This record gives sequence, structure tokens and C-alpha cells, in this order.
Amino acid sequence: MIGYLGKVIYGKKENEKCKMASTTKIMTSIIVIENTKNLNTKVKVSSKAAGTGGSRLGLHENDEITVKDLLYGLMLCSGNDAAIALAEHVSGNVSEFANLMNKKAKELKLENTHFVTPHGLDAEEHYTTACELAKIADYALEIKEIEQIVRTKSYTVSINGNPKNLNNTNELLGYLEGVYGVKTGFTNGANRCLVTSIKRGNMDVICVVLGADTKKDRTKDSIELIEYTFANYQMIDLKYMIEDEFDILAEKSKFYIDKGINDDLKIELEQNDITYYPVNKQNIKDVNIEIEIENKLEAPVYKDNIIRKINNKNR
Repeated sequence: MIGYLGKVIYGKKENEKCKMASTTKIMTSIIVIENTKNLNTKVKVSSKAAGTGGSRLGLHENDEITVKDLLYGLMLCSGNDAAIALAEHVSGNVSEFANLMNKKAKELKLENTHFVTPHGLDAEEHYTTACELAKIADYALEIKEIEQIVRTKSYTVSINGNPKNLNNTNELLGYLEGVYGVKTGFTNGANRCLVTSIKRGNMDVICVVLGADTKKDRTKDSIELIEYTFANYQMIDLKYMIEDEFDILAEKSKFYIDKGINDDLKIELEQNDITYYPVNKQNIKDVNIEIEIENKLEAPVYKDNIIRKINNKNR
């Protein structure tokens, strides 16, 4: 699946529930940063965190490392041990941390996402969809610390004062034009997963590939989706189309205010900072702006009332 600002440009089974492996850690990083005042706080690693299997940062019991370095270990080398250490630091235990993850999922209005662990190792009730995972990534990239971490190719952390160099597992970072994140994933249940953020010019998209049989497949599928998008879509600025259509409608509209003293009503167009929209190059001439206004209103009508929202239709 590939999308922009909530618009799915291309999708296949994008709403199907499935396992997401270590792409889970995108949400983990959100919860950690939003619940940590100082990322330079030192964390002492527990035996449970140190004993966590799968991909690892390489932590041992009683190691000391900052939250910030744990986040780099979480997102660059996909450390499952770092995930547990962070969860225990924030919430005391994994179960309580998962509650925070699920609470956040509800805040983001994700209806088909549920978390059990902070690392994404296979669990029966641990799942999401490609579409909702893209929404999680989009939210995460608005957090400057996460955006900085996932665009980093290599980084040196300090464990007990000793340096350790980490390399990002994202094979497209530094390889494909415009890629600046986000996260890889693999388990036997989820197969190969990759969430990619790409920006070229004024077009910024998120690509999600889940369930690929091999790393080569997920790389190939991601590149094909990304190149297809940038070859066939371009951003258009709807600002002037919206303003022109609104001016015409505002001039022609007659209002009736039930129970009102008079029908004098001044309507204005609320400014929208995001007026760029991805459109298939073949359909640019067919883009149409439709503005509907409720002409019959009931008193009292207050200042700044929203009468209607604008719909843009790309036929």
C-alpha cells in the first residue's frame, strides 16, 4: 500500500488484519517519546530485557544506557532487548506498556490494530493493517526525534560508557532517492515487512509492504510501488481552484435563517495550509472542486460556525 495525507494511492488488501513484526516499534517509539521527559535518562537493563531473543542491540543484565540510545537501538538495529528495556522503563512492565500502545491506537482512530508487545514478535492478538500502519508511521514522522532517528544510516550508542556502532536495517535508506525512513520487520508469522517514507520535490508518501516471502521481494515490491507513484502522480495546488469556486458560490448563494432577525450572513473560506493533492497525471484535467453550502440555517448562527466542508473529486 502507498498513500499520501490519508489518501491511498494504491492498495492491495490494505485493510486486512495481519502480523507486522518489528514495524511495531514505530508505535513503541511514539509511546516512549510521549511519556519521557528527558531522553538522556539512564536505564538499567533487567534480566528479562537482556534475555529477549530475535534481533538484538546486545544488552546484558544491569547494563546502563540512555533512553535516547535505546531508541536508536530500537529503530536502527531493531533491538527486541531495547524494546523491553524501554517498555519497562516507561510503564514498569510489558503489559502496561501495551495498554498505552492500544490507548494511542484508539486516539488515532485505528479500528483494526491491537498490540501485545513492544517488539512485534509473533503473538495471537498482535496485529494491524497496511493502511493503519501507514497512519501510525505518518503520526510518528511528525515527532522530530523519531524523524531524526529513522533517517539515520549509522549511529554510535554508549553502553556502560563503551561505544557501539549501529547500522540501519532499512535497505532503501541511502539507496533509493528520497527515502528517509521508516522501519523494517521480520518474524516467521509476519514474513518480511517494510514501511518506507519517501519525499521527492513536494510529494511525500508512505509505502507499506507486509508479508513478503523474502527480503529481496519486499525490496523489489517497495521500489516498484514507489517508482510507480512518482512516475504516475504529481502534486497539484488546489488553492486557487477552491478560492475561485468559493467566490462564485458565495456571490450567488441566498440564505434563510429560521427564527432569525434577518438573513444577512457573511460567509468566508477558512484558510487551509494543506492544499496540495496527489493526482494521476492522466486525470489532472478532470479534477473538480465541489463546494456545498447549507442555505437554510436556524438561529442563533454564531461567528465561525462551519457551514460545509469542501470535497475534492478526482474522477
